[in-house]
Amino acid sequence: MIRIFSILVGLFFTVALAWSLLWDTIQLSKDGLPKSAAAEFGEHAKPLKLASDGPFGKFDKKQLKRGFEVYAGVCASCHSLQQVAYRSLVHAGFTEKEVKELAAKATVNAKDPLTGEMKDRPGLPSDKFQPVVYAGNGVPPDLSLITKARKGGAPYIYSLLTGYEASQPAELVKQFPDAKTPEGMYYNPYFSNLNIAMAPPLASDDLVTYSDGTKATKDQMAQDVSAFLVWTAEPELEQRHQTGAWWILFLIFATTLAYMSYRNIWAEKKGK
Repeated sequence: MIRIFSILVGLFFTVALAWSLLWDTIQLSKDGLPKSAAAEFGEHAKPLKLASDGPFGKFDKKQLKRGFEVYAGVCASCHSLQQVAYRSLVHAGFTEKEVKELAAKATVNAKDPLTGEMKDRPGLPSDKFQPVVYAGNGVPPDLSLITKARKGGAPYIYSLLTGYEASQPAELVKQFPDAKTPEGMYYNPYFSNLNIAMAPPLASDDLVTYSDGTKATKDQMAQDVSAFLVWTAEPELEQRHQTGAWWILFLIFATTLAYMSYRNIWAEKKGK
């Protein structure tokens, strides 16, 4: 008797829970989900085609070098690259001489091998980029892995850099008065909450002078630095693509060989 009563009680609570979930679903389908300014006016990332895209993609070394020049000339005053070593830039289109010169411009506080004391010295190719001391409010993110850390990757970075608008749409202010851009912030429909504290980093053309003579338009700089940040997040991408291609070819060959062996070994026995 007790066992039957326990089963009935359990069945009652199961039915009640199922009905509650079903009722909530029905109500949501009727009323709709509550809207937010970001959901209503936020934009999806713009399309961005890079040479590294796809399973057989390879980095455009010229673009990577231009991207570094944008980072060094525009972004490096606020954002660091603490996971990247100077010597890795050899794989991004720089010569060893250029890498040594770039590293030597940095000041690294390291232990003196002779005295054991911490001293400042010029950077070496083996050193990683030094942390940036930011004088403003907040802590700008490190950009080493930013294309992996942000949903949308390189297209999101490109869209964010080129997506600043002078003011919010009048319809947004009308529907969501509380979402008005606060003083000292900037409206960007590609940012998660539409308002971002970072001033437009690519406010005009020709903020950098490309060593290869390419015209440094805002769109070009945004594309190049986005491509460079894909490389900093995944410098082994080309090797991974090559390894994957070889493994696929090997598996195709091994599968074909196994099938031919199967046919050869079992053909006679199947015929009996």
